[in-house]
Amino acid sequence: MLHVDPGSASVVPPAPDVLAGGGAETTPFTISAIFTHATLNSWLAVGLVLAAGCYLYGVHRLRVRGHHWPPLRTVLFLGPGLGGIAAVTLSGLGAYDTTLLSVHMVQHMVLSMVAPIFLALGAPVTLALRTLGKAPRRRVLAVLHSRVAKVVTFPLFAYALFVVNPFVLYFSGIYRWTLENPLGHELVHAHFILTGCLFFWPLVGLDPLPGRWPYPARALLMVLSVPFHTVLGLTVMQSTTLFGGDWYPSLALGWADPWSDQKAAGGILWAGGEFVSVTMLGVLVVQWVRQSEREARRMDRELDRQEARERAAGTSV
Repeated sequence: MLHVDPGSASVVPPAPDVLAGGGAETTPFTISAIFTHATLNSWLAVGLVLAAGCYLYGVHRLRVRGHHWPPLRTVLFLGPGLGGIAAVTLSGLGAYDTTLLSVHMVQHMVLSMVAPIFLALGAPVTLALRTLGKAPRRRVLAVLHSRVAKVVTFPLFAYALFVVNPFVLYFSGIYRWTLENPLGHELVHAHFILTGCLFFWPLVGLDPLPGRWPYPARALLMVLSVPFHTVLGLTVMQSTTLFGGDWYPSLALGWADPWSDQKAAGGILWAGGEFVSVTMLGVLVVQWVRQSEREARRMDRELDRQEARERAAGTSV
């Protein structure tokens, strides 16, 4: 990190090697730039199109067989799920993610805490199990029940990754390296998505996963994640060092102050983390209530069947 007095910080001339390394966008960031700077020349764009195509093909296969697939799952998976990832990586937000730390934090929130929730609610694994042939289905089930899957989907393991990773990224030289290295920058995007999925899938996902915790334990784990986002956000806001070292001053942006932008980035992380956590608790409560209602209906049906058997036995006597 760069140690500079915020009050006396002056604009530093851009370093050619820095600008060439990350390809940061230096024109002023505006609302219109989100649309005018959109680009599809990314491996992530290909991955999103393939994921959407496979999901829609699976839904089509089910309909051809006469089976029902809830439309809401499709909307959630394609809309705020895959669409959320596209919105912050392929639009102008993606073009400015190495220019403004605040834009990067919006990306961070969406890729690790918003999109994974809706991807999980889309239940893509369940869709695959219902549409694949016998051999591929057996392979998917073998992966789901493997030791590796049991470890990475264990809530405490995923929780540790989810909480520790941002601190490792921002308080080490890794973040500066991702600003200078385009491939490293893309890998961080993929890493955000992966860790978010590992954390949220066992909590709110509808797919069959090994060792899933009961709802009270899931809610407790969600509550425990809130302080870490608050601490990280406040640390970013109050830091006397610039994240990324001299990267942002080297851009010499006359329309953005790195210190003010860093404070805004910390605020986004703090407020966004709390908003998503509270929303997640609401989703968990709704799922919990629905599960309780389904269990109550199942018990009622069982009691009705038992009473019917007893009446039949009494009549026959």
